Amino acid sequence: MSLQLEPLPRGVILAATPLGNPGDASARLIQALGHADVIAAEDTRRVRNLAAALGAEIRGKVVSNFDHNEAERSRMLVDAARTGTVLVVSDAGMPLVSDPGHSIVDAAVEAGVPVTCFPGPSAVPTALALSGLGVGHFLFDAFPPRKPGPRKAWLESLVGERRAIAFFESPHRLAQTLADASLILGAERRAAVCRELTKTYEEVKRGTLGELAEWAEENARGEITVVIEGGTAEPASLDELVAQVRTEVDRGVRAKDACKQAAAGTEWSNREVYDAYLAAREE
Repeated sequence: MSLQLEPLPRGVILAATPLGNPGDASARLIQALGHADVIAAEDTRRVRNLAAALGAEIRGKVVSNFDHNEAERSRMLVDAARTGTVLVVSDAGMPLVSDPGHSIVDAAVEAGVPVTCFPGPSAVPTALALSGLGVGHFLFDAFPPRKPGPRKAWLESLVGERRAIAFFESPHRLAQTLADASLILGAERRAAVCRELTKTYEEVKRGTLGELAEWAEENARGEITVVIEGGTAEPASLDELVAQVRTEVDRGVRAKDACKQAAAGTEWSNREVYDAYLAAREE
């Protein structure tokens, strides 16, 4: 049976576009591409190619809307949405989720112009579902800081986080980010690297942060979403960590290295664990 769609509403429509496979496009997205008065796209060529692949003939005006011009575009787009339909799309996935769109929504809400959403693909829930981890509670943190210092500070802020952590990362920074995460959150913390989701070469690599950091040295490419499992429900005590250090030292591991391993993924610093270990030795 044929699907009966309602006429497009007046106002701003946020619509999710396929991550890679055109078959994931919703019927309402296809309708909007063909009937919206204005299409605000992150990349105008890309949205035209998508429309062609979906068999939708764009009749409205297509304008660019990306990070560096969306603030100045918002007034024009909201004015157009007062009497017609403005479709807002990103290159892939849902607008606003680490993509342009917020300025338009903010301006539309302030002006009393209706805003609605045609939901669909998004890399974040797709990666969460494929990760194989417990993701009933999670946080999404967009892209990690690029520079080493701020990136490590960001990871340290997540040490006590019990929810799963999802974020995007570029291929050329992935290995270092995972190596930093392994050091700070713990090499045995489980994670998943999801690349090229819904595309021909989709791959989900699951393992510990230590394993994935090593794997990423040679295999990081494409669009990447990372999911890291949440921390343990109960924080470790210093006495428990000192016991771990003693076990490792008895096996021949250097005390400072053992303290570093024990502190990883806990609320305790390397120095706190080391000082507690030295104090315990003197008792």
